[in-house]
Formats: sequence, C-alpha cells, structure tokens
Amino acid sequence: MTLLSRSAAVIQALDAGKPVVALESTIVTHGMPWPQNLEVAREVEATVRAQGATPATIAVIGGRLHVGLEDDQLVALAQSKHVAKLSRADMAVCMARGGTGATTVAATMIAARLAGIECFATGGIGGVHRGAESSFDISADLQELAQTAVTVVAAGAKAILDLPKTLEVLETLGVPVIAYGQDHLPAFWSREAGLRAPLRADTPREIAEAHRMRARLGLPGGQLIANPIPVEAEIPRATLAPVIAEATRDAEKHGISGKALTPYLLQRIYELTEGRSLTANIALVLNNARLAAGIAQELSALPA
Repeated sequence: MTLLSRSAAVIQALDAGKPVVALESTIVTHGMPWPQNLEVAREVEATVRAQGATPATIAVIGGRLHVGLEDDQLVALAQSKHVAKLSRADMAVCMARGGTGATTVAATMIAARLAGIECFATGGIGGVHRGAESSFDISADLQELAQTAVTVVAAGAKAILDLPKTLEVLETLGVPVIAYGQDHLPAFWSREAGLRAPLRADTPREIAEAHRMRARLGLPGGQLIANPIPVEAEIPRATLAPVIAEATRDAEKHGISGKALTPYLLQRIYELTEGRSLTANIALVLNNARLAAGIAQELSALPA
C-alpha cells in the first residue's frame, strides 16, 4: 500500500513549483460540531485558494496518509465519529492498523515534510500546560518545531497554556518565534500575551528568506510565525484571564488531564464566553491561512 496519497490538485501544484499550504484536520473532527466544521474547513481552503495557493488538508483515512482531501473525503471526515487525534507518537500505529485519524500540529508537520510542503497554517500550537512542573504536560508540537523543517503560521500558542514557559522551551529548542507585524507575542484569542516576541517580521518575503537561510545553514526544524488575530475579532487578555482561570479550576475539580484537558478547556471557555471564543477562533484561522498562502507564494519564488 502506498504510504502517502496526494490529491490531484496538490500533485499538480507541487510538480509545477506552485505554492501549497498544509492544513490540519483536527479542526474538522475535534474543533466544532457538524455542519459548521465542514463549512469552516471549506472556508479555510477557499481562503488559501483566493491568495493564489493550493490548500492541502491532511488526515489519515483507512490507514493511508492523505495530503489534500477531495471534497467527498472532507465531507465524510467532518461527519465521522470517534476519529483518533494523531500526533507523532500515535500516527504510525493508527496507519499500521488501517485506522482513521485527524492530524494535530505535530502530525501535520510530519506529513507536510514527507509531501514536500514547506508552509502550514493552523490556529494555535500546543505548548507547556499550566502546572507542568509537576505534571510534565508539554505538547509534542514544540519538539516537532525543533526537528521538522516546516514554517508554521499560528496565532501564537493557545492562551490556556503557560505562555512564558512555552516561550522558554521554544528558545531552548532553538525554534525561531517570529511575531508578524508587531513586537509582542500574540496569545491566540488576544493580540498580546504580555510577552515581547524574540523576533519580528513585517513581510511574507522576510519569513520565506529566513526559512531558506535555515536550510542553507543546515539547521534542523522549522519556524513559528506568531500572527496576531485581527483587531475586530480579538478578545482582550484582561477579559479572557478570569475565564481561563475558571475553566482551569473546573478541569481540576473534575480530574481532567492529559489529552482530554485541551478539548475540555476550549469547550468550557466557549460556554463561558457564550460562543465568542469560537467566533474568534474562526477569524484567526482564516487570518493565518491568508498569511501562510503569502509565505508559500514567496517560498515558491525563491530558489531551494
């Protein structure tokens, strides 16, 4: 069986040296209910196309790693129940068993590298969870950024995390954290995390050139591009802080941890903000897709 299956559109774009943007599939299977999940997935793909790039939504279906889903595959995935959430540790096992799974940031980066895609748009990366000094709960996304050469566009790390510790770990791992168009690190739903970004870039060209320079220097790993949510969609940090604190207390009260923690917190924050967090989430994903397409355009214009 072929390990990797690329859609016709992705094959055509890559063979022609045209820009391609990788997209994860957990937003489809774990991010929101049917049919909104399908509508948003289609909107993200349309946003990439409108910027002149080809979208490549990635998922494991029937044991095969699909890079670029046809619309019927996207519809089926959006309606599927009990889909595995795959990261570096469990993707191979799912494929060996002929299973179906949605790719997280780490798994999407692995698939993008295998397919020859250099740029990936997501919502927010995982990171160091609050209380990690005792739980050791740290996302595999951080290690993946340190070893897989893909530029990842996100609205920072998810605001439910310990952002100062996440930034420290990324620095230790040698991952460039580049804020787009501002000096401060964004925090997912909020434009600022109260932390100064280590690096700043103001154009997609700068980001693409830095990606190429890392390859020329033989440096492993990718880049994290922290793209702030649009002003009109932002939930200010001061508004979110007590909401996140309440959701975290609820999780502790119910003994929720590990892989179940992030989905629980996101759902609880959705409830506490009366849906405003999801509206912001959609806006930031679309914003990241636009920037990633621009970076992919510049990468395709630069010699490898």
